[in-house]
Amino acid sequence: MDSILIKDTTREERERIVEESIGNISGTCDGCSAGLAEMYQDYIDGKKEIKDINMEFRAHYEMGMDIPTKGECGYIR
Repeated sequence: MDSILIKDTTREERERIVEESIGNISGTCDGCSAGLAEMYQDYIDGKKEIKDINMEFRAHYEMGMDIPTKGECGYIR
């Protein structure tokens, strides 16, 4: 696959892209990855490009909005 843009992928491909990027979504990490998977749901649904989701998250983080907190297995919201 050359492109991860919505116009160049199917829903199934986008699901796989998110799953492979995040790792084991349903792992034994007490749901830490579940929040990340939800964050990318608009990409999977074909509503918003992944770069836009990442930019929005970064902007919120830098502005001090919805700052993730450290959990036992990583950052959670």
